[in-house]
This record gives sequence, structure tokens and C-alpha cells, in this order.
Amino acid sequence: MMTMRESISLALFEEMRRDERVMVLGQDIGTNGGVFRVTDGLIEEFGPDRVYDTPISEAAIIGGSVGLAVAGMVPVPEIQFMGFSLQAFHQIAGPLSRMRYRSRGRFECPVTVRMPFGGNVNSPELHSDSFDALYTHIPGLKVVVPSTAADAKGLLAASIRDPNPVLFLEPLRGYRGIRDDVPEGDYVTLLGKARVARPGTDVTIITWGYMVKTATRAAEQVELEDGVSVGVLDLRSLCPLDEEAIAQAVERTGRVIVVEEAAFTGSFAAEIVATIQEQSFYSLEAPVRRVTGYDIPMPNAYQEHYVPDEKRIIKAIRETLDA
Repeated sequence: MMTMRESISLALFEEMRRDERVMVLGQDIGTNGGVFRVTDGLIEEFGPDRVYDTPISEAAIIGGSVGLAVAGMVPVPEIQFMGFSLQAFHQIAGPLSRMRYRSRGRFECPVTVRMPFGGNVNSPELHSDSFDALYTHIPGLKVVVPSTAADAKGLLAASIRDPNPVLFLEPLRGYRGIRDDVPEGDYVTLLGKARVARPGTDVTIITWGYMVKTATRAAEQVELEDGVSVGVLDLRSLCPLDEEAIAQAVERTGRVIVVEEAAFTGSFAAEIVATIQEQSFYSLEAPVRRVTGYDIPMPNAYQEHYVPDEKRIIKAIRETLDA
């Protein structure tokens, strides 16, 4: 049994032992072990050449990682919070995502950018933002979001071994709020494959990250109170997207709710709805509903009123069944 934080840390240790090209870099990740202690102990085992404390410059962290990758290393940079990644957006959307395309495959770009994200932790401004959709819109990037400790290990290993750049999004509430059995030894979870977190026959909730846990609790509650069978599909990977698993879920229940933490307008949930409309329209028994954050900046306080909770999800389930 491990927390998600412990599982991610274990994956880093194992991948650095497996491949001497793998290195980590970021603010305070070496001597201090990272703001969440995910990289604690790495510098003692692998030394400052492979565990590098950078200046406070997100652009330099990502730009330097691209250079290291072209030179033959496998960098795993950490951006302390996803909101801070905006300071490196020109590097992420520019050289990071385009290096393989720009060089016609001559240069690989095996960079895995770790980013904590997500609300309801009452953190300061820019610490809880969810910009998932912003990065899924950039061709050349893979975007991965674990929802279990086991998947955190398996997906991170797969991301580090991928020759393409991967944004590995880590749910803040999941660091200590998610705990489950983690396989020992070499363990890889394929990118681009969704997971049925909970089977159901009446309604399907499609979501990712910590919202999988919230949606599962809501499904259990509404089944107990209303006798409704609610399934939960954990996407695990936003890019590439498992469209086949989505289509199967729609065909199975005919009623779908998409849940995510980001603001409503332009959210990745809208991309899911569009995919369902294009590929599974005739399987629908009711309009697809979205349960998301609101079209305001993530608040500094009272984040529990912004981030979707069980009450809002249950309301959407009941409305979908009545449609």
C-alpha cells in the first residue's frame, strides 16, 4: 500500500536506476527533496549531476530540458505547480512539442514534465489551476493524468520511456489522499488506454485525476439511495485519447456525464462531448452533461465551492436520468 506521492517517488528511483540517462531537475528538488518531498532522497543516491536544483525560472527548466534531451539525456523536469507553467508556455508550445517534427525525427525529445495541479487544497493563487485543455491543444504533446497510486507508477514509467514529450499531471489532493496497492518491480501502464474504475449500466461518468475518486463516491451514494447503477470511466490519458473506450461506455449506458475541475468554457470536457456527438450520437438516450469548475479564476479560499463535489455530480446524475 502506498500513497500517490510515494508511488511517484518510487517510479523515479526505479527509472533512474534502470537508465543512467534519466535525470530530474527543478526548483528545490535536490537538497530539499521538492515542495511535496516527491524527489526526497534522489540526490543522495544519484548525485547533483542527475538531480539538479535549477534557478526560479520555469522557461529555463523546460528549455534546458529540451537541450538535454537532444544531447542524449532523458530529463524529468518538475514545475512546482501547473499554474507556474504559464511562465514556460513558449518553451512547451515551441521547442518541446515541435522538436521531433521540426527535425523530421532526427532528434527525439524524451522529456516528462511533472506538474502538480488541482483545487480544493486552499492554496494561494496560481497553485491550483487546471490547464489540461490548454496543453491538449498543442500537437506533439502527450498529456497523462493518474488517478491511483498504481497508475501513477505505471504511467510515469511509460512516460519516461516514451521518445515524445509528456506532461505528467499529478493531482494535488492525490499525493496523500489516494492510497492503494502498487505493483513491485518493473511495472508499466500503456499510455492512451482508459480504465473502467467502476462498472455501471444506467449512467457513465467520464473523468480523470482526483475527480475519479469524487465521482466514484457520488456513484456509490446515488446507487445506495436511488438504486441506480453508475459507471466511472477513468481516461488516464487525455492525449492520446482512448476514443474506443468512450464509445463503448456510451453504448453501454446511453447516458453520460463528464466531470473535471477546470473552468466550464473551453474545457477538455467539451472535447469529450464533441467526440461522443461525432462517434456515438445514436447511442445516446439523453444529452451529455458537464460538471466542471466555474468561469472565474480559481479562488484562493472556499475552493470546495468551485471544485465539483459529490452533491453536484449526484444532481447531474438525477437530471440525466430524468431527461
